[in-house]
Amino acid sequence: MATSQPRRPAGPLPPDERYDFAIVGAGIVGLAVAREVLARRPGAKILVIDKHDSVAYHQSGHNSGVIHSGVYYAPGSLKARLCVEGSRLMQEFCDANGIPYERCGKLIVALTDQELPRLTELEARGHANGVQGLRRVGGGEIADLEPLCRGIAALHSPATGIVDYGAVSRALEKELRGNGAAFALGCTVTGMRRTAGHTVIDHEAGQFRAGWTIGCAGLWSDRLAVCAGAPADPRIIPFRGAYLRLAAGQRPVVRGMVYPVPDPDLPFLGVHVTRHIDGHTMLGPTAMLVGARDAYRARSIRPRDLASTLSWPGTWVVAKTFWRTGISELRMAASRRAFVDACSRYIPAIASMELDRHVASGVRAQAVSRRGRLIDDFMISQTPGATHVRNAPSPAATSSLALAREIVDSLPDAPPLVS
Repeated sequence: MATSQPRRPAGPLPPDERYDFAIVGAGIVGLAVAREVLARRPGAKILVIDKHDSVAYHQSGHNSGVIHSGVYYAPGSLKARLCVEGSRLMQEFCDANGIPYERCGKLIVALTDQELPRLTELEARGHANGVQGLRRVGGGEIADLEPLCRGIAALHSPATGIVDYGAVSRALEKELRGNGAAFALGCTVTGMRRTAGHTVIDHEAGQFRAGWTIGCAGLWSDRLAVCAGAPADPRIIPFRGAYLRLAAGQRPVVRGMVYPVPDPDLPFLGVHVTRHIDGHTMLGPTAMLVGARDAYRARSIRPRDLASTLSWPGTWVVAKTFWRTGISELRMAASRRAFVDACSRYIPAIASMELDRHVASGVRAQAVSRRGRLIDDFMISQTPGATHVRNAPSPAATSSLALAREIVDSLPDAPPLVS
């Protein structure tokens, strides 16, 4: 949907004609959905719309690059089911398209006895979800897997991997264009309505019409859904994740990834240490509530976004419930030392290492209910003529190809196509 700073499309748009399917959002989920639609319905006219000039501009291009294995998610949830399947499909897609990835493995490390019950619960979830190779290791074996890491126990997930999801998204775009899909990039959607058996999608330079529309708008998914007649609940609340990067030329500190045992009441996994596919090592991300849905700088504020967050009752419930966590996040946002200290609890060597001056960041689109519940599963709903992905945070990138199958499975067998 339109932001507080609308702009004209950067280049020529496809003609204002009619399409069988329109996908709003050219992140990895939207691109995967377009690919799945074309696979199921060859010859369908498909349009992918995004307000930015390139694909994967927001969450898909600003994440930790982890191919998750499915450890964390409640058995029976969409996340649990689609993450394991999505991980397999993602690796198959990378193999077919020559995209580098690596199954480097991950340790989820407990530092205290108080964390052991949560580690046991994660182990049970992982086994219930069918995570390959997951096993419990003791303190002595931690050093065998990650020589610089310390802890009293850990879960080892050898199936966890790393990849560049921006590269995956660009490969999806190339495949879609080669199969005839149209793209309207640099095109801000300003409205959407159902009329006369088709969906009218308003944008700053005209209109598109589609037989069925699928909203994969990420940080703006709630506004798009409400525009199409869906309830306002849940609302997207933006959380900025900041990353620090270890300076190049230093000794490696991890072979794969080291994660903390997460707070079970939060959908965030805590700051962790991750070796990326290009070899550099990142610390983070944090998770701080911010005043803009594209707040890649912590102090960025968009009045409409801030008003949307502050006027939502659920925001205040979250703030009241997790105020201690909020203070910790503010401390890490204000102090690199506090950030590094959080990671050096697991890998002490990090405390004395040099950091790159560059700070990376991403913004997580977190759906929050009116009553203050942090929605912890993928959420898909429908309005007449449209499907809406209302909540798709991590592991949405990992799950994208499987999530696309789930979304396309929910489409009518014979939607009213536009001729």
